[in-house]
Amino acid sequence: MRAILLPSLILLAACEGGGEQTSATVSAPPEDRIECALGGGEAFIRACALELDGDRLTLRHPDGGFRRLRITDDGRGVAAADGAMPAVVEVIAGNRIEVGLGGDRYRLPATVRGR
Repeated sequence: MRAILLPSLILLAACEGGGEQTSATVSAPPEDRIECALGGGEAFIRACALELDGDRLTLRHPDGGFRRLRITDDGRGVAAADGAMPAVVEVIAGNRIEVGLGGDRYRLPATVRGR
């Protein structure tokens, strides 16, 4: 089960195997740029912009494209706000979360702590 709340920016609570719970608070990265791998690419580059407006996140690509996510409170975490592609969220190393949407992936900074 994954849930994202909005205390200051985003709070991700994830239940992993064995009942262990972790949480991650996402904060705005320096210069509003995040790492992204677009179009199915393997390499991440710090080139995408992150914008927060209420319960909406807009992830802007350097070529002008973008993805919108909606922060949910029903245990799913984030969901695609536009289109039919589902968003996949996971906690990754280095105090970050990774969001996959279609062939695009985004790494968001987070403070991860166990519960």
